[in-house]
Amino acid sequence: MERCQVVGATVVDGSGRDPVDVDVGIEDGRITEVGGSGERLDAGGLTMTPGLIDAHVHLGLSSPIQPQFSFRISAAELAADIFAAAGATLDAGFTTVRDTGGVDGGLVTTIAKGKVRGPRVLSCGPVQCQIGGHGYYGAEWEPTELWRSHHLPGLCALSTMSGNADELRHNVREAFRRGASFLKLCVTGGVVGAHDRLTDTQFTVEEIAVAVQEAAARGTYVTVHAHNNDGIRNAVEAGARCVEHGTDLDEATATLMATHDVALVPTFAVVEQLLHDTAGAGLDTSTRDRVLGVRERMTEALTVAKQAGVRIGLGSDLIGPAQDRRGEELRLRAKLETPMDALVAATKTNAEILGLSGQVGVIAPGAQADLVLWNGNPVEDPELFADPANAVLVLKAGRIVKDLR
Repeated sequence: MERCQVVGATVVDGSGRDPVDVDVGIEDGRITEVGGSGERLDAGGLTMTPGLIDAHVHLGLSSPIQPQFSFRISAAELAADIFAAAGATLDAGFTTVRDTGGVDGGLVTTIAKGKVRGPRVLSCGPVQCQIGGHGYYGAEWEPTELWRSHHLPGLCALSTMSGNADELRHNVREAFRRGASFLKLCVTGGVVGAHDRLTDTQFTVEEIAVAVQEAAARGTYVTVHAHNNDGIRNAVEAGARCVEHGTDLDEATATLMATHDVALVPTFAVVEQLLHDTAGAGLDTSTRDRVLGVRERMTEALTVAKQAGVRIGLGSDLIGPAQDRRGEELRLRAKLETPMDALVAATKTNAEILGLSGQVGVIAPGAQADLVLWNGNPVEDPELFADPANAVLVLKAGRIVKDLR
């Protein structure tokens, strides 16, 4: 819609300020001054928030994981699952996401053209991994160089392997060529791992710095998958700007992150997913064994990061087919902080981390008109975030993309 005025809603603008009853004007996809003219969109009794932002998604991993990696799912079915997950993301109230590994540039373009329902997507392209490190899921007998054959160019591409700094430089340049807007490196082992442990440290400071240099040359940044402190410290020293997960973050490392303005994106929803429905994600029970204790340690890391003054965003990290309840991340965070803290992390703070501050994640003049109207007030009842049915009306850049009124 070119011009309209949303009237009657209680507005939670994403800044952390108290909700207010105010009308919001929209013109040409952006928010104008309060009181704009045009078509009236009655939102009486609903609560308006900015469109939510998920800073850690894997749209390209929307099929059962192990069958996908072992070529047991057709390209057509993989595409159908990815498109369904993209639409479900919008329906849950998320209008912007940062894909941290799994999609290739063609999907980002397809959604941007409006050919597939989905949020605004920023993608790292293939995750950068060291040979034999986290992110490699080929069989033990499979030569590393064959791993690229698991990619479907233009649709999904999980990871690229590097054996040294020169190979990493080549691979990150290739990621940018394929449409990446930032880079992600795995600098420790992970939970959903095939050949690694959480305690493993991967890539050297010098290798990580190569990716940082290449990202800086393009005006962007590096984020890192990291669970242990050695990996996090290496990444901070090399110049990375964000840490994903941070499960075992200690006080000294959190202080180092705060000093260098390195953000943290905890990921609680995937931990719950893997504890309670490992099979539903297409993984075996060994993955559940690896995740035991992670929730408690990640909770402690969140507290440590807050006390140190680290900027903390929000990411769901959901994998497999069950990606329709992305708002679970806000519900879980609201239990550990406050509902308003969770909302600010999923809007204003995530926008800052993504480099979109002032453009999305806030209800303010000049920002994109990404808005969600909720059936109830999720700041008073954060359970509302978890059920997509409560996101009654969703606007992306001023266009209605979901309407259950």
